[in-house]
Amino acid sequence: MSTLAHTMMTAARSVDSGLPAPGGIDRYPYAEAPGADRVPTPAWEGADNELGRVGRRSAGSRGRGLHGQLVQQLGQMIVSGDLGADRPLVPEEIGQRFEVSRTVVRESLRVLEAKGLVSARPNVGTRVRPVSDWNLLDADIIEWRAFGPQRDDQRRELTELRWTIEPLAARLAAGHGREDVQQRLGDMVEIMGHAIAQGDSITFSRADAEFHSLLIQLAGNRMLEHLSGIVSAALQVSGGPVTGCDRPTDASLAHHARIVEALAAGDSQGAEAAMRQLLMVHPEVERVVPAPREH
Repeated sequence: MSTLAHTMMTAARSVDSGLPAPGGIDRYPYAEAPGADRVPTPAWEGADNELGRVGRRSAGSRGRGLHGQLVQQLGQMIVSGDLGADRPLVPEEIGQRFEVSRTVVRESLRVLEAKGLVSARPNVGTRVRPVSDWNLLDADIIEWRAFGPQRDDQRRELTELRWTIEPLAARLAAGHGREDVQQRLGDMVEIMGHAIAQGDSITFSRADAEFHSLLIQLAGNRMLEHLSGIVSAALQVSGGPVTGCDRPTDASLAHHARIVEALAAGDSQGAEAAMRQLLMVHPEVERVVPAPREH
């Protein structure tokens, strides 16, 4: 087992330490950090109390402080539809209800505006924007949709996008002789194999996420690489229709290994075919994204 593989396995098992794993595997740290400050759950009464209901059921703390938690809760409310389009958001009211400072509210609304969820205009104030204005490729919005009322649509759309992005990335990657990256891909496969043997799903999922991120980087297409966050988010919120990457199995591992072998051989068609087989490991996917017809 290589030094990198051993390091990866050690880092992946240290999830409670709060330390990032190599290669950016902790890019989407969804787990709450122990002892993180939480936005107090407001006790809202009256006709306007849907905000309070969402606040109480929100999973929303990522251990990012009051600012990050408020972004999380307000974002979930908007994406879930509890705060409908054109709904006014009064900063003073938000601050009072969540018991946070004006600065925290202002910065949180700026983040939501950058994601396309709200707009702020002079003499109009801050209002919720329609879905057509949202940045649906934003990792936070992907997560909020995947765990909200739109979960089925979000997971189906992610599966469809993966079906488009990853086979193309595998085909392009075979034309780039980056031995260092190919070695790291092999290390990830080795880690996944050990994780399956030990029943360690956390290590498997982290190595899997790193594998797919590296593969897209190896494709050498900057625009395609810009979409790599979609794949990472899809792996994090996997559910509903499952792919070979959603369940640690020997079949999934074998397809990952075939991709690495095809890349080493410069076999672009073989790499693309292996990726398609990986995404089709589980028959449920066929009902979501049918395989292309052979000509």
